[in-house]
Amino acid sequence: MADKKPYVLVSVFKEDAKEQDVAQAADKIATIIDDWNAKGNMIWSGSFDDNKTAMSVIEGDQSTAEGFFNTYNDACKSFLSSYMYQWDAMPLLSLLGQKQAAQ
Repeated sequence: MADKKPYVLVSVFKEDAKEQDVAQAADKIATIIDDWNAKGNMIWSGSFDDNKTAMSVIEGDQSTAEGFFNTYNDACKSFLSSYMYQWDAMPLLSLLGQKQAAQ
């Protein structure tokens, strides 16, 4: 069994994003997230106050996380630029995680 690790997904609305594309993808995105949760996987997400950028944290082995990201990205690529990083690749978040674990 592969080790589960946290992954960070960052999504930014594209300059030419169309409201219609976002509305059409909403149900598909909700289903992707519901399916992820139904399998017992963790996801935490929130948006930044610029109203353009959001971040999600998921946990899984590399293959599972990449599968989730690819499905999500396919549903959103017409209006979002999305990137996935393994948690340790984001030093600030890793430091915060280590500090929380030490408390």
